[in-house]
Amino acid sequence: MFEIIEKKFLNPTVVKMTVNAPLVAKKIKPGQFIILVAHEKGERVPFTVADFDREKGHVTVIYQIVGATTMLLSEMNEGDCLSDFAGPLGNPTKLEGVKRAVVIGGGLGCAIAYPQAKALSNNGCEVDIIAGFKNRDLVILEEEMKAVSNNLYITTDDGSYGEKGLVTDKLRLLASKKKYDLVIAIGPVIMMKFCEMAAREFDLPIIVSLNPMMIDGTGMCGGCRVRVGGEVKFACVDGPDFDGHLVDFDSLMKRNRSYAEEEQKGVAKHKCRIGRTEP
Repeated sequence: MFEIIEKKFLNPTVVKMTVNAPLVAKKIKPGQFIILVAHEKGERVPFTVADFDREKGHVTVIYQIVGATTMLLSEMNEGDCLSDFAGPLGNPTKLEGVKRAVVIGGGLGCAIAYPQAKALSNNGCEVDIIAGFKNRDLVILEEEMKAVSNNLYITTDDGSYGEKGLVTDKLRLLASKKKYDLVIAIGPVIMMKFCEMAAREFDLPIIVSLNPMMIDGTGMCGGCRVRVGGEVKFACVDGPDFDGHLVDFDSLMKRNRSYAEEEQKGVAKHKCRIGRTEP
């Protein structure tokens, strides 16, 4: 059993949870993920690790309340125990030799961008962070990101906090003044696509994390497959990090839209069925 050491709401729908998992904490690296099971009959859910403390044996995940399992997790408290917490899984981000980097997080993606920036900073790298949110109320990890960066730039869609605009606007502005060794972009797929386009304009290497595509975390379901450099890859097995310049974002988003459409049809059919009066 894995005890919940700390639980904190970062905003009304995003929760930070620290779990006692010494064996995972001993080996986990930025970019990798774990499989969490809330109770013995619960579903297996992958979460990319947001932070870890090897000495204390603690691992931190940050999640948004969007489904049954995350709702259940949000109702658990410090002192409660999770049934399973397995990892590390996936491949760690390759950060060796990077001297100047810009790390971009979009919304909840900041939870995964943070450990990348922290690792780079600990390696002596000059780190700029661009964190994008829809509005002020959704801003998370501001102090944590500020502590591991030389410069933190927060953007919001509506201008209610930081600078009004998109993360790609800020990336282009910074890239016009500095030469980065690496760009790391983590967030919605559409955001990562446009970050890749901006990085390409300035001939900058970019790593994107396709963790939003993971479902079962083993590659068995096939939901996380993506074409990278003309080859089919699986985000949870071959990634979750990939060379952004090689990812076929267009086919990936087309497939995602088809999944969303099928899901909506299924939900509508289910609502229709339960609304009928049985004879």
